[in-house]
Amino acid sequence: MATADGIKGDYAPILDPEHPPLGKFDKPLPCFGCGIGWFSFLLGFACPLTWYYATILYFGNYYHKDPRERAGLAASAIAALICTITVVITILVIFL
Repeated sequence: MATADGIKGDYAPILDPEHPPLGKFDKPLPCFGCGIGWFSFLLGFACPLTWYYATILYFGNYYHKDPRERAGLAASAIAALICTITVVITILVIFL
């Protein structure tokens, strides 16, 4: 396995001759390393609107930029769906 010489503070691409795509995602994910999806999922328990933001990113195919984001964005989309169903049922019970 060969590494490229990088400047201090930059990321050095790791090249593996047997598996070239492995060095593609060496950068850490944004939002404290857990990714936008999981960060939105966790923050959504305090402010559910972040679940809807992550759902928009999920259906907008944001995970094509970095496939590691897909699981977190999908979890946020499921949480948004459950939240929406809960709110609708609650409103129906209150007003009907």
